[in-house]
Amino acid sequence: MTQPLDHIRVLDMSRILAGPWCGQTFADLGAEVIKIERPGVGDDTRGWGPPFMKDKDGVETEDAAYFLAANRGKKSVTVDITKPEGQDLIRRLASECDVLLENYKVGGLKKYGLDYDSLSKVNPRLVYCSITGFGQTGPYSPRAGYDFLIQAMGGLMSVTGEKEDMPGGGPQKIGVALSDILTGLYTTIGALSALAYRDKTGRGQHVDMALLDVTIASTANQAMNYLVTGKAPTMMGNAHPNIVPYEAYKAADHYIILATGNDGQYQRFCDVAGRPDLATDERFATNRNRVGNRDVLGPILNEIIAAKPRSFWLEELEKVGVPCGPINNLEQVFDDVHVQARGARQEVEHPVGGAIPTVANPIRLSESPIEYDRPPPVLGQHTDDVLSDVLSLDPAEIAALRDKGAI
Repeated sequence: MTQPLDHIRVLDMSRILAGPWCGQTFADLGAEVIKIERPGVGDDTRGWGPPFMKDKDGVETEDAAYFLAANRGKKSVTVDITKPEGQDLIRRLASECDVLLENYKVGGLKKYGLDYDSLSKVNPRLVYCSITGFGQTGPYSPRAGYDFLIQAMGGLMSVTGEKEDMPGGGPQKIGVALSDILTGLYTTIGALSALAYRDKTGRGQHVDMALLDVTIASTANQAMNYLVTGKAPTMMGNAHPNIVPYEAYKAADHYIILATGNDGQYQRFCDVAGRPDLATDERFATNRNRVGNRDVLGPILNEIIAAKPRSFWLEELEKVGVPCGPINNLEQVFDDVHVQARGARQEVEHPVGGAIPTVANPIRLSESPIEYDRPPPVLGQHTDDVLSDVLSLDPAEIAALRDKGAI
């Protein structure tokens, strides 16, 4: 089946998560993604376990689940870019590619002649995507940037966590490396935009992506709340800064999420709760007033919801169209009938692990659905094939490169 990006070839020189996530998105959409890895070592995340993938006999391999999460569908080619022969291979591969992804420190590839200025001369149509913590410009640009650090510096942790005066209060990072993931997605958008521009002009360009920029942009309404008022938002636990009630509540047996997005939903909640007076009380009748009186309304709702089990709230609120749901762990997520119906868990056939699980890409395309037929690669699995197919090297040339330690 024709895939949306099966005419695109990507040279993925990135490691860890942000760049590989972008590369995996390209691969899912049909692009040929050539992942460049260090000979004998590979992407750092191959060793970021446990847990590790098991082979067909149930024995642990050297590849961590972390690596499997972000490298589906790629071809692994091992190249030592510190050697002149390795640098030449990258230049030759770049001349045959549409997109290059890299997340070296600013200027880190220049000493090898693999920076944008150098490779754009080899391939003027190349879309060269650089991912760093702080971008290619600015006083922090030389610094290394990691997701945890960027979540802190970008303001995300300042609005994540329970209030500091509450038990367990204080800043918290999000439970997944969201700054990395979002940067990978924004990089995909940037690269596709640059490819569209290239279609019009014939020229590639340099896409400068920074985790800090992405994290700040992703604070969304919280950032605008500050810019409009001049007052920095603070940690509110599970509460919403602009909507009430919109947080976690403890029912008689389990927690639930109640998310009333408008006054009509709030009124229907009050009817189910047997407290229609809370919908007509001037202090709570509108969202504006509920936000202003959240400290008064909150204890009232806590008492009401705690009086009945989770099943009551989930069933009765669902009947009247009030958003409400359980707080699931990941086992419960993948056991959920709706999640299963949507195909969130897929399997791919791995050359070492056999049928291994993978998390589906959330993009659902009606005419060109994503196919899960290309597993994460074994280190160096495709080196000979890519050098032969893309660069037309013969076996003797490939053997000579291997003898020199370039691959």
